[in-house]
Amino acid sequence: MQYQKILDTIQEELSNKQNNGKVASYIPELAKVDPNKFGMHLYCINSGHYGFGNEQEQFSIQSISKVFSLTLAMSLLDDELFERVDVEPSGDPFNSLVQLEYENGIPRNPLINSGALVIADVLVSTLENPKKQLLEFIHEIAGNVTIDVNSKVFNSEMKYSHRNASLLHLMKSFGNIKNDIETVLDLYIYQCSIAMSCKELATAFMVYANSGRTLFGEKQVISERKTKRINAIMQTCGFYDEAGEFSFRVGLPGKSGVGGGIAAIHPGQYAVTTWSPPLNPKGNSELGMYALERLTTLTGFSIF
Repeated sequence: MQYQKILDTIQEELSNKQNNGKVASYIPELAKVDPNKFGMHLYCINSGHYGFGNEQEQFSIQSISKVFSLTLAMSLLDDELFERVDVEPSGDPFNSLVQLEYENGIPRNPLINSGALVIADVLVSTLENPKKQLLEFIHEIAGNVTIDVNSKVFNSEMKYSHRNASLLHLMKSFGNIKNDIETVLDLYIYQCSIAMSCKELATAFMVYANSGRTLFGEKQVISERKTKRINAIMQTCGFYDEAGEFSFRVGLPGKSGVGGGIAAIHPGQYAVTTWSPPLNPKGNSELGMYALERLTTLTGFSIF
């Protein structure tokens, strides 16, 4: 497969594509990002790295981090984890309180905010130093120990975390949060504030394309069985109330973030990432979704 030629075609198409998205503004620091940035990187199991644009520039990964925290939690616990968080698509916005109230404090899945907050609570309960150990886990799968948190994004997000705090309070009233709310919120915002480039994200996401193993060093990070489950959750829940649309248009398991990033995988083939800050009304990168749709169209392959 001539991946670089395909990516070059996508880059050319994007130059003529109107972008109607809007950069996330509810976190003030994210609103400062240049809306014209675009990067794309594909890491193929058989032939290596391809990319274009701002693929090496770091950005706030935001909710993409939920896949990493879920992976770490699943590596530590077995199916008892899913007694506290379900695996169903939400069909509601990522920060919805209404659904949580109806369902007695059990989040629909680990990739919406409430579900990721439960996962953060699990990590606080299980790990001695959860922030340090989560970052070290990302270093391990990305093969890069320089990846860190963007402190400006972290401080900005902490000031505007009232809704996430509300989710925590509601779940704690149902007994589904075991630790101090401020401690759990601190870990959650810390993970969302991690900054990575498209290339670094694609390298980290290779474990999901490669049956739970890093491609460099062939280390088994998480079992093949659990990797399949994570991929299934990404396929059905990775794009909030637009997961069906992403499956329909792109046909890959993936996860988006309000920083404008999208990471997706084709099992046994590649990991691919895009970064374009302007978001559509559902909170997903407008041009990122288009670029990934074009990728699976031009290659002729998706998981379907």
